[in-house]
Amino acid sequence: MRILILTLILASCAALDRNVTVVQSSAPYVIALGTAQDGGLPQLGCEKACCSAARLDPSKRRLRACLLLVDPSTGHRWLFEATPDLPEQLELAKGHGAARSRSSSGRAAPFDGIFLTHAHLGHYTGLAHLGREAYGAHAQPVYASERMCAFLSSHGPWSQLVELGQIECRVVSPGAPLELREGLSVEAIRVPHREEFSDTYAWIIRGPSRSLLFLPDIDKWERFEQDITELVKEMDYSLLDATFFGPDELPGRDMAEIPHPFIVESIARFSELSKEDRAGVHFLHLNHSNPAADPESSAAATVREAGHHVCAEGQRFEL
Repeated sequence: MRILILTLILASCAALDRNVTVVQSSAPYVIALGTAQDGGLPQLGCEKACCSAARLDPSKRRLRACLLLVDPSTGHRWLFEATPDLPEQLELAKGHGAARSRSSSGRAAPFDGIFLTHAHLGHYTGLAHLGREAYGAHAQPVYASERMCAFLSSHGPWSQLVELGQIECRVVSPGAPLELREGLSVEAIRVPHREEFSDTYAWIIRGPSRSLLFLPDIDKWERFEQDITELVKEMDYSLLDATFFGPDELPGRDMAEIPHPFIVESIARFSELSKEDRAGVHFLHLNHSNPAADPESSAAATVREAGHHVCAEGQRFEL
């Protein structure tokens, strides 16, 4: 009987592996609440081994790329991206930041701010969960580019969130850091990416001791106005677009139509960096087809051998 009880306890612990551990600290920190590309892992309609395995084993799942910034000194917290996985990611955020209370006007905003990169499926559509059909938020601040804010304000169903006061769009301009409190700021950087509905931002988070670059989507490094290698040198952590591992990943698809830096390209580009700078690179926004999403794969081993990391869900970055 004791063996059976122990087995059940161990099984229940394994089922909680996706939970984000709360660590007591007074310094701000970032937690990765998701690391997948817009379609998640497993992805809709995919019956290949990558997705079939993730359906059978929850530990192989990956939520859409999303970060949580927490300031324990104030109890404030900010979300980076509102993904379709917002309900689950809100659960993972429990215990990080002060509890939210209901106001006379409606349910309190679940975050002190939501920072958006752009208007593609995996990055903003989770805002719908804040509407009256679901959470029914009151005055949730949403920080984005002027074009992104205009898109939300003028296109349904997002415009209804604005009209009902459930979200409040706040324009952030590149090169104008937003101070969250003394020693903690967020700055937008313009990056080239498919602009069907909005332009695209990356975000730099600067804390008292360390800095973090969140750049989940870009067309190609050579199209970037900034030198990504120099930017990586400046940052303590760089969480970078790793949608695809290599150019032959999607047979039958013209990958020029969905340009992203391949991981193999990034590894080559960063090869001259110091060991310390290379260790600051964490790849995320992995497509379901990306073999590096499996920690046991040769692709993941290639990333590690190059001195980089594949970002893990629940990974914590101290600032």
